[in-house]
Amino acid sequence: MNFSIIRYILFRVLEFAALFLSLPCLIAIIYQEKAGYSFAVVMAGCLLVAEIGRRWKPKSNVFYAREGFITVSLTWIILSIVGALPFYFSREIPSFTDALFETISGLTTTGGSILSDVECLSRSVQFWRLFTHWIGGMGVLVLILAVLPLSGGYNMHLMRAESPGPSVGKLVPRVQATAKILYGIYIGITLLQIVCLKIAGMSLYDSTVLTFSTLGTGGFGVLNTSIGSYKMSIQIIFTIFMILGGMNFNVYYLLLVARKPKDAIKHEEARYYLLLFFGAAALIAWNIRGYYGNIGEAFHHALFQVASLGSTTGFSTANFDTWPEFSKAVLFVIMAIGACAGSTGGGFKVSRILLLVQDMRRELLRVVHPQIVKKPHLEGRVVEDETVESIHSYLIIYLVVFLVSFLLLSLDKYDMTTNLSAVLANLNNVGPGFHSVGPTCNYGGYTVFSKFVLMFDMLTGRLELLPMLLLFSPRVWKKY
Repeated sequence: MNFSIIRYILFRVLEFAALFLSLPCLIAIIYQEKAGYSFAVVMAGCLLVAEIGRRWKPKSNVFYAREGFITVSLTWIILSIVGALPFYFSREIPSFTDALFETISGLTTTGGSILSDVECLSRSVQFWRLFTHWIGGMGVLVLILAVLPLSGGYNMHLMRAESPGPSVGKLVPRVQATAKILYGIYIGITLLQIVCLKIAGMSLYDSTVLTFSTLGTGGFGVLNTSIGSYKMSIQIIFTIFMILGGMNFNVYYLLLVARKPKDAIKHEEARYYLLLFFGAAALIAWNIRGYYGNIGEAFHHALFQVASLGSTTGFSTANFDTWPEFSKAVLFVIMAIGACAGSTGGGFKVSRILLLVQDMRRELLRVVHPQIVKKPHLEGRVVEDETVESIHSYLIIYLVVFLVSFLLLSLDKYDMTTNLSAVLANLNNVGPGFHSVGPTCNYGGYTVFSKFVLMFDMLTGRLELLPMLLLFSPRVWKKY
């Protein structure tokens, strides 16, 4: 293990943390809020530690996969602790455990909250709370790679460890150029949504912070009613951009940078992603048509909730926990599948489901034709057996983490449906679940122990399982 390069990157991460914290400081100055002092103190502390750390240059630039996994895990843990301090110091979230839960939920774009009243928060704290979604949506280290090239050609290990999906590749030959393209697209869509919401009549502040929450597929809101209090035209804008946030960013690259619209339209994962969403919305709309005045209104609410839970954003316009069991079952499946690989969304990922279905069909064919040679395909390319095997391993690890977390949460006071949906919602970075953690409830009633279990699930789910789990492997920490 090359500890010197890990230490070097972590000190650079603190510099970026200070940069992030400067924005809520500015908001506090604009609105003349005392909470700004908390952000200023933490920002100064980050800069001081980072400046001291600059004196220790890395002894070697050797950077392999395990350094990438460990660096990513430690980066997210450190940023979570740093991000929780302003909440705690300002006393707007007086419990450090709750402040840490809220920060991890923000950075991992989960959106599950311990707060029962978000409208009482100051503007600067509210800004930071929703801005964490935008920071975590594309990935902290992807941003650092876009601005600051690290460790020569080895920095691909960082991107692979932090980016979601069964396999991660470069859009262009250089990793730094890939990171710049990703963030360029991300910023462009962010600005587009802000403009759309502003035109629709929303204030500039609300448009900005809720766009952070939407494009980061997080789900924190500025009102206790989430998005339900806004007019239908604004809700439609949120629906569209939630779907865009959960889309594979390769589609945007093909459309906007490579100028290959035909390839973008043929993108297999994106097509199944949209088909899944609109199909699920149609089923739910038919099932809940009696709850609303007409089928059009029912479809609007159904598509919003499907887009919200499928993209793992977590907004709501209705209390879907009161819908029929069939509709809730469809939403549960949508939550489990999640968004596309290479998006800001969480979940198991549509691409993994597609490959597992193809592999299942291949195994069934082998029973009838033992000599058949048939490999899964995705985006017109053959998927090697090594990738398929890694998805099988991912599924097994996912189920183990899910079941252990469920058993640990069962020590708490809540019913089985609440605990099952809580684990699924946090491991898949969705946010709201059912029953006591439904869209009108929160996670504040869980014990400290259960909150730490859920925090671990949020980080593990956002980092695709392995980076967090490898922290507990003694072999990973051995020196070369």
